[in-house]
Amino acid sequence: MEESEDRRWYQVVVNDEEQYSIWPDGSDIPAGWRPVGVSGDRASCLAHIDEVWTDMRPRSLRNWLADRDRVG
Repeated sequence: MEESEDRRWYQVVVNDEEQYSIWPDGSDIPAGWRPVGVSGDRASCLAHIDEVWTDMRPRSLRNWLADRDRVG
């Protein structure tokens, strides 16, 4: 199915590492993920992720690097 033909509704989800994804709206969200309160068509959900997910590194890595920089 081409993206232009995808009429499904999605929601944006995030995990504890602050990594984002989309999930079909109305489907059970997998363990470890939670909704962020944004839903819509695929393109609008992905546009939201592009806007807010500016640092692709997992949260644990960002924290580790910040701690290392403070000590070192």
